[in-house]
Amino acid sequence: MTTISVRNPRTGETDAWITPPTGEELDVVAARLRAAQGSWAGEGIEARMQRLLRWADAMHADLDKIAAALEADTGRRRVARLEVQGAVASIRAWAASAPMLAPKADWLQGRSNPQLKHSGQFVPFGLVGVISPWNFPLTLSLIDAIPALAAGSSVIVKPSEVTPRFVEPLARTIELAGLSDLLAFTPGAGETGQAVIERADLICFTGSVPTGKKVAAAAAERLIPAFLELGGKDPMIITETADLDLAVTAALRGSVVSTGQACQSIERIYVARALHEVFLAKLIAGAEAVRLNWPSIEEGELGPLIFDKQAEIIAAQIEDARSKGAFIHTGGRIESHGGGRWIRPTVISNVDHSMSVMTEETFGPVLPVMAFDTIEEAIRLANDTDYGLSAAVFAGTLGDAEAIARKLDAGAVSLNDAALTALFYEAEKQSFKASGLGPSRMGAAGLTRFFRRKALIANTGAPLPLEAFKEEG
Repeated sequence: MTTISVRNPRTGETDAWITPPTGEELDVVAARLRAAQGSWAGEGIEARMQRLLRWADAMHADLDKIAAALEADTGRRRVARLEVQGAVASIRAWAASAPMLAPKADWLQGRSNPQLKHSGQFVPFGLVGVISPWNFPLTLSLIDAIPALAAGSSVIVKPSEVTPRFVEPLARTIELAGLSDLLAFTPGAGETGQAVIERADLICFTGSVPTGKKVAAAAAERLIPAFLELGGKDPMIITETADLDLAVTAALRGSVVSTGQACQSIERIYVARALHEVFLAKLIAGAEAVRLNWPSIEEGELGPLIFDKQAEIIAAQIEDARSKGAFIHTGGRIESHGGGRWIRPTVISNVDHSMSVMTEETFGPVLPVMAFDTIEEAIRLANDTDYGLSAAVFAGTLGDAEAIARKLDAGAVSLNDAALTALFYEAEKQSFKASGLGPSRMGAAGLTRFFRRKALIANTGAPLPLEAFKEEG
C-alpha cells in the first residue's frame, strides 16, 4: 500500500509518513482483538477498570512524549497537553462511575402471565471500530474507545491520516498497561476506515456529514450499528436583556478556541437589534486583541489551521459573503507564517442566509453577526439549518434563556455561555438533523450504548401444549 505523507501545520513541511495496513494485516489485528475480547468481558467491569487505570497511569507518566507528538500533529501546545490530561481524567472518571452505571437485570414477574418471568443479560459488542478526525486527535480517538473497553469490548481505532504522530507514543502506554490485545490503532486514509467497518461489529465515527453518510451506508450494508457524531453550524442567540460583556466573552471563546476547529464551535451569532451595534463593536475589539502563537508557540491564543485544505473552504465562504454585501471587520484572509496557514478571528456583519458562511460548516474562527427583531425570528433563524449539533442562548435570566433553548432544534444548548459540551461531559445529548446518529457519547449512555440486551424468559409452570392453539372452540 502507498505510504502517506504527513504535513506539519506550523511549518508546512512533510515531516512524517505512515504506511496503511494491508487487508491481511488488518485481518490479523482483528483476529487478535477478537480472541482476547471474551476473557476481557469475563473479567467483570471492576477488574477491567483496574486494568484501564494502569493505562491512565502509563499515559500520565508519558504525558510529555504524547503531548509533543500531538503538538506536531496540531500546532498547538496548551491544547495538546490538555488532550492527554483529559484522556487520563476520562479513564479515571469512568473507573469511578462505570461499575455503578453498568446495566444490571433482576428477574421480573410477567404481567400478562404470572407463571412467566424475565431477566436480561447485557452483552458487550465484540469488536468496536472507531474512526476519528484530525481536530482533536487523541480526545476523539478515545472518547468512544475508553467506555467501549470498559463495557468489555475490544477496540480498533483508525485515526486521521492528517494527525497520526500521537499513535506511536500512545501505543507504548497501551503495551505497558497490557492492553495491546484489546486496543489497536491502524493509521491510514479512507480505505483503511472502510476496512475497519468491514471487520467491526459496531462503528463509531466522528467527522463530516458527507463522510458520515458513507460510513452509515457501509454499516447498513453489514447490518451493524453506526454511532455518528457529525458536523455543526452552531447558533448563538443574544437577547436584549443579556449581559453584553459576558456574551462577548463567551462568543469569542466559543468561536475562536482551537482556531474554531471544533464541531461545537459557535458559527452564527444572532443579536437583538437594539444591542447589535454595541455588541459588534465589543466583539471586534475582542477579536483584534487575539494573538497568533507565532513565531513562538508559547505565546498567543490562536494556532494554525491543522488541515491546509480547510483554509480554502474558509476563504471561499468569506469571499462569498463579501461578494454579497457583507462587511469584514477583522481578519478575513488566510495568512502564511513559517509555512503554516493561519487566519485571525474574522468578524463579519451585514450577513444573511443566502451566504454560505451562515449555512455551511466553516470550521475556523469566523464570527458572522446578524441582527434580529423578535425572539421568534431569532429562533426561526437559528433553526434554519441542516445541522442540529448544539447551540447557545444568552439572556438576562436563566429562565429566559431556557425558554428559548427548549425551542431550538439542537442536541445540546448552552445557557448564558457557549460550547459547554466541550467542558462538561455528564449531560447526555443526541445530535439532531444531519449532525449525527445514535445514542449519546456523554453521560451514562456513553457506556451503556456498547451493550446489547439479551432477554431471558423463564416458565415457572408447564409449557403450553399444542392443543391450546387448536381451531376448535
